[in-house]
Amino acid sequence: RSNTGETVAWFETVDTVLANKDGLAAFRTFLKSEFSEENVEFWLACEDFKKTKSSTKIASKAQKIYSDFIQANAPKEINIDFHTKHDISQNISEPTLSCFDDAQRLIYSLMAKDSFPRFLRSEVYKELAKKHQDKNQKRWLPFL
Repeated sequence: RSNTGETVAWFETVDTVLANKDGLAAFRTFLKSEFSEENVEFWLACEDFKKTKSSTKIASKAQKIYSDFIQANAPKEINIDFHTKHDISQNISEPTLSCFDDAQRLIYSLMAKDSFPRFLRSEVYKELAKKHQDKNQKRWLPFL
């Protein structure tokens, strides 16, 4: 009953993949194979950061994101333009929950336009789609 078209349609957007545990794991595996997993890690760190309530945690989490992903020679340095990096550097001493929004948008766009289309053609994605299809078929078997 289920066909591959329906299975593939379920994962057609970056948002769907990022919001799904298996999809996110597969996308991360793919990005690791391309040596660009820092993009999804940064995006996830920003999502977590935006949910922070305590002002002391905002400051410490912002500093960690900055030192991990933004500052020059950071261990997981992301590829963003000078102006965005400069703006964050200027504001990191008094961070707000939106201080990484521009950088996060840039990285999201990079993943959506660059990495994601390659992911959809990858073996990692094909395995994920097959797993999803198999799971759906098993769910409907009792009614056949």
